[in-house]
Amino acid sequence: MNRVALFGVLPALLGLGACQPQDPNGAPAAPPADAPVVAPSVAPASDFSRPITALGTEPFWAVRIDGARLTLSRPDQPAVEATAPGAAISSGQAAWAARTPEGQTLSVILKAGDCSDGMSDRRYPMTAEAVVAGETLRGCAIATADMRPE
Repeated sequence: MNRVALFGVLPALLGLGACQPQDPNGAPAAPPADAPVVAPSVAPASDFSRPITALGTEPFWAVRIDGARLTLSRPDQPAVEATAPGAAISSGQAAWAARTPEGQTLSVILKAGDCSDGMSDRRYPMTAEAVVAGETLRGCAIATADMRPE
């Protein structure tokens, strides 16, 4: 085989290695039976429509966001319940500015991006920042339905 023919065929052969196997209808083929098991992925990090739990350590805290309702929980402190008119959503980010019935503000910003809680091997699809009474709390967030039990 001459060099011109080899260089014309070689890229085509190399490209076959990157192809996704397909079943007869064109959909990606099922993985082979001996393929490693892949953990199911969580919902896309930018899906802010589902209930979300943000949490952090040192100090421990959690904010549950369910629609317009936000609830901040911290050890040895009463829960702070607040409502927001909705979230301001931009590319990969959502921000809530909520108020309690007493007029206290609770703001939460979630951003799509890998996050570690710093105390375990858990990974989360969002970073979180909550501000209440002038205190900034930083941590991670995940769709509540995708949380693993402790």
